[in-house]
Amino acid sequence: MLPGHAYIAPGGKHFSITRSGANYVAVVDDAPPVNRHKPSVEVLFKSVAASAGRNAYGIMLTGMGADGATAMREMRDAGSYNLVQDESTCIVFGMPREAIAHGAADEVLPLPQIAHALLTKLRGGSDQVHHRI
Repeated sequence: MLPGHAYIAPGGKHFSITRSGANYVAVVDDAPPVNRHKPSVEVLFKSVAASAGRNAYGIMLTGMGADGATAMREMRDAGSYNLVQDESTCIVFGMPREAIAHGAADEVLPLPQIAHALLTKLRGGSDQVHHRI
């Protein structure tokens, strides 16, 4: 994986990461659905927890169901910092609600504030326009 690049799971495939020395490697596979989803964010977040830990940031946006909530908690337990979209700006609050209920969220923010909060954390700044959960 390369810095400054975004990676998106292709339809009908799972996406995960693994570590090879100091590098992260993207993995696309055709394993069975997880939580009835393929791709499943649960697969990605579990791999991030195992491979990146405190070097990762997690973001959970609007979505139906609970996919990713358990693994996002694993990410937080491994040291990642997780941002979750608040109910007032979600079209469907299912996935964010489950992430919050699982204790996976470090911050719960309106959608328009998430990018700013992430950039602030990445820059190591203290521009606290939000609160820690």
